[in-house]
Amino acid sequence: MLKTSLGPYRGSALAVPSEFSVKLSSALVRARRPIHLKTFGIKMELSITRPDDWHLHLRDGELLEAVAPHSSQHFGRAIVMPNLRPPITTTAAAIAYRQSILNALPKDSDFTPLMTLYLTDTTSPNEIKLARESGVVYAVKLYPAGATTNSQDGVTDLFGKCLPVLEEMVQQNMPLLVHGEVTSPDVDVFDREKLFIDAVLSPLIQKLPGLKVVMEHITTKDAVDFVLSSDERFVAATVTPQHIVLNRNSLFQGGLQPHNYCLPVLKREIHRQAIASAVTSGSKRFFLGTDSAPHDRRNKECPCGCAGIYNSPVALSVYAKVFEEAGALDKLEAFTSFNGPDFYGLPRNSSKIRLSKTPWTVPPSFSFGWGEIVPMFAGQVLDWLPSPL
Repeated sequence: MLKTSLGPYRGSALAVPSEFSVKLSSALVRARRPIHLKTFGIKMELSITRPDDWHLHLRDGELLEAVAPHSSQHFGRAIVMPNLRPPITTTAAAIAYRQSILNALPKDSDFTPLMTLYLTDTTSPNEIKLARESGVVYAVKLYPAGATTNSQDGVTDLFGKCLPVLEEMVQQNMPLLVHGEVTSPDVDVFDREKLFIDAVLSPLIQKLPGLKVVMEHITTKDAVDFVLSSDERFVAATVTPQHIVLNRNSLFQGGLQPHNYCLPVLKREIHRQAIASAVTSGSKRFFLGTDSAPHDRRNKECPCGCAGIYNSPVALSVYAKVFEEAGALDKLEAFTSFNGPDFYGLPRNSSKIRLSKTPWTVPPSFSFGWGEIVPMFAGQVLDWLPSPL
């Protein structure tokens, strides 16, 4: 539902999507086609089903305690990544990690962590059975060895060493979450995703057509095309805030920008446009996955800075802006709140949140006794403000 109400003059153009109910003062207007209004202080509000985050890094220890409240504030559930040190490779470890997350949440929080296992060359089919029986593990994550943060224990030979596990995942209807990059040092970093699709993902889908696969944090038009050409029952993709609004220029404008460095790395503008178009088209193959990845500022601003963008505090604001600019606010709720649970076979959330067209300033950092975390768009003004209903 979209509402507007009078507020201080802002003088911005407002695109109202087709079939939206628009409340202007006391008048109710039903828009039969896209229209453009001069707002003159009109304030918009969206009421949407509470979103979920289908790709989240919560870390552990002090970092977990620092960032868990941010994600739990507006998201109902999250698929939690298992790349800790040591990684979460067993169901027992996932259950213990889940309890650590619950302990880090505010006391009144109803946020639900959905756990994952870290796939290795030695993962057994029986571990997949245990994961399914646990009721708390919802997927298995494939990290090609060396692809990203804490991926050194990842898979070195997917077809040679992991095929029995993948076959058991088909039997258990357990999704495989894919970090889709090859890691050979002779491959250009900007080509790693495309080559992974050609060399690994396409053959995998052909060999195991009944395996549910989520291509995580897609970054290229090649990934968009692959997902759109696949069976929507079995192949989907998550999309991050950074890959939908930033291109690789954002790494270098005004000097080297370590807080815009993530893996997979940002790509050309043509790829960003393809991702934004696919997401705002209304396709149910794409859903929200922030890949929010916090690091202490000292580990980002250093000679060998860590990959990862901390976007949990701003993610919903960024997504809303993208859909607004595309004239597709009527499709936002499906992306944030419906497509993910539908693909995983889980119920949609019953609660709601509010998104208000209210400018707010992102904090320059979040400080803690042990250090500080710099969020995405630190110190900048964003247009959409999420809040509980």
